[in-house]
Amino acid sequence: MPSNNILVTGVSGYLGGTLLHRLKLAELPTYNALYALVRTDSQAQAVKQYGAEPLKFDSYNAEAVEEAVLKYEINIVFLLHDAIKSGARVNFIKALSSLKEKNGTEVHLLHVSLEKIASSNNDIDDLKTSGAKSISSHVNAPVNEPFSDLSEIIYKIQKHTDPGSSILSQLVETNNTVTELSESLAIRSYVVMPCIVYGKGEGFGNQISIQTPAIVNAAKAAKKVYRVDSDRPVWPVCHVGDNANLYIQILRNILSGKEQGYGKEGYYLASPGSMAWDDIYANMAKRLYECGIVTDPQVQTADDAALEKMGAGLNCGKPLVALQLGGKCMLTAEHGKKIGWQPQYPAEHILDALEEEVDLILKHKGRD
Repeated sequence: MPSNNILVTGVSGYLGGTLLHRLKLAELPTYNALYALVRTDSQAQAVKQYGAEPLKFDSYNAEAVEEAVLKYEINIVFLLHDAIKSGARVNFIKALSSLKEKNGTEVHLLHVSLEKIASSNNDIDDLKTSGAKSISSHVNAPVNEPFSDLSEIIYKIQKHTDPGSSILSQLVETNNTVTELSESLAIRSYVVMPCIVYGKGEGFGNQISIQTPAIVNAAKAAKKVYRVDSDRPVWPVCHVGDNANLYIQILRNILSGKEQGYGKEGYYLASPGSMAWDDIYANMAKRLYECGIVTDPQVQTADDAALEKMGAGLNCGKPLVALQLGGKCMLTAEHGKKIGWQPQYPAEHILDALEEEVDLILKHKGRD
C-alpha cells in the first residue's frame, strides 16, 4: 500500500482544531506524515504538539498549492477553512490531480461545507452559518419528510435548487464545484455538511461554536430570545467531538483501503438526530436570564422591531437573521453510520449541555 500524507487546513478553528486534537489520539492505520496549513509562527508552534508538521503557503495561489502538494506528496486533503469560496478548493483539486498523474496514487479531498458568508453590508465575509443550510428550507430543499444523506438526491437538489440569495448560492455552488471537478479529474471527494455543532472545542484556537453564539449575540442586542419561525421547525445537531470523529472515520477508511461513498454519492451529515429550534431557544433563554443578559426567560416570536435589533447583534440586515437562527432541515445522518461512525451523544444531549454552552460563550465573547 502506498504511503499516505495528510494535510488539514483550518486548524486554528473550532472544527479544525478539534479534529487535529483528536487525530493525535486516534488509533489510525499507519500513514507517513500529517501536515497542518498555518498562517502564523505561533500557529506553527501550536500544531507541533499534535504531531503535525506546519506548512505555510497561500491556498489561493494555484502555483503555491501545487508546489506544496507535489513536494510533500500530499494525497489526502481535509479542507476546513473558508468553505464558501471555491478558489482554494479548485487549487487543491487540480494539484491532487497533478500528483495522481505523476505517481499514480489515489487522491482524496474532504470539503467541509460551512463558515463565514455575509456581513452587515451583505458582502460575503462575516456572517456565520453551517453547511446543512445548503440542504434546507433556506434553499427550497424538500422539508416535508426526512431523507437520508445516503440518497443521490442530495447532489440533484444542490445542482437544481434555487437558493434565492447570492449568499447561499455561493455555498451551494462551491459544493457542486468540489463534486463535479473532483469527479472529472478522478479524485475522490467527500462533502461533509455540519449542522448545529455544540460543545467546547478541543484545539488550540477558537473553542466556541458557530451557531450557538449567534443566538447569544442576537439575544444580547434584543435583550430577549426570539424565535424566527412559527411552525416549530427542527434542525440536526451534533457534539463537536462526534463531528470530528466522522472526519476521522472517513480518514480511517481511506487509510485502510475500505470503500466508502464519494463524489455524487459522497455527502455526509454528522448528527445523531434533530431537535426543535424552540427547545434550543428555551434552554438558552433560561440561562441567559439567570446571567442577566436578557430581561425575560420566555421565548417570544420576533416582530420587525425585534429582527432589527437582532440583526444589529449579528452584524447583518434583517433578511439574514432567519438564515442564522432558524429554518428547517430534514436531512438524516445514515452515511456515517454505514461507514463505521458512531456518535457518542444523542441529539437530546444538547439540551442538557446548553447551560454550559452559554457560560462558555459568555466567557469567550463577554457579556456586553
